[in-house]
Amino acid sequence: MRHPYPIREIARQAGLSEATVDRVLNSRGGVRESTIMEVHQAIKDLDRQRTQVRIGGRTFMIDIVMQTPDRFSTAVRNALEAELPSLHPAVVRSRFHFRETGPASELITIMDKIAKRGSQGVILKAPDLPEVGAAVGRLVAAGIPVVTLVTDLPSSARMAYVGIDNRAAGATAAYLVGQWLGDRPGNVLTTISRGSFRNEEEREMGFRSAMRVAHPRRSLVEVTDSDGLDATQRDLVLEALKRDEDIVAVYSAGGGNAATLDAFDSLGRECAVFVAHDLDHDNTRLLSEGRLSAVLHHDLRQDMRRACQTVMRAHRALPDEGPALPSAIQVVTPYNMPPGVSS
Repeated sequence: MRHPYPIREIARQAGLSEATVDRVLNSRGGVRESTIMEVHQAIKDLDRQRTQVRIGGRTFMIDIVMQTPDRFSTAVRNALEAELPSLHPAVVRSRFHFRETGPASELITIMDKIAKRGSQGVILKAPDLPEVGAAVGRLVAAGIPVVTLVTDLPSSARMAYVGIDNRAAGATAAYLVGQWLGDRPGNVLTTISRGSFRNEEEREMGFRSAMRVAHPRRSLVEVTDSDGLDATQRDLVLEALKRDEDIVAVYSAGGGNAATLDAFDSLGRECAVFVAHDLDHDNTRLLSEGRLSAVLHHDLRQDMRRACQTVMRAHRALPDEGPALPSAIQVVTPYNMPPGVSS
């Protein structure tokens, strides 16, 4: 078993003799299986302790740059602040750069200022545009690792993506909508805040693909470019409902769900099935009230912890852990709200 420790140190950690540890490490036999496990556990404990010493007292200044509605940026801020104790003994300080809408040039200006000023890392939620990817490249060239959150920029120089498999999430939504609608006729409204955000685009692609296979006769009606803002979302949904009287269900890959339901209500229309994403304040309330059928959720606190740890790994303060798996997709109904979630 490869390790950087003297036999004496391993023996002290395991509470065994140096001769016994030497036999285990060199596979000489004559040692009980339980003793072998004790030696391996001692090495793991030393690894963990060395990591704690390495990050103890270090401060990591991380910039969080996001284009997103206020309800989601608030959820991100709360998730990060709740996870700060779990990152000890390292100290993580954060600077937040949030904007709800606007041209990509505004985001790029923020990113370029960070590149000049310096930072230990950037956690980024931004549209997948060539100019944004180029700005990521400038950050990385300045020695600043970039982690994309929720929505990816796969062709950029970003270090890692943290979030769910969005195509799988869209397919999951299609399965739920199809099961709950059953044989009931009608069309499905799909809403995305803006097509340049890769996560929403992939969710919608996964949804369309799964619906096309399982329910080829059911039409899909798209609403987009609201930036997830309620006033714009309501107007766009109203127009769609007036054009198509057969819409009976909604899959929201983005946000603005309270506004979408308000548009249904204003026309006296029923929304039989509504599947949305993320347990932000609005969706938690709507779910508890029975206005949403289900919310596809992922643990944002876990995602923020992973994003910060990825930045630490870039600075060799934590050991590599291999390729990161996507975050787990949770199907949340009014009856299985995660602990600590309230409307």
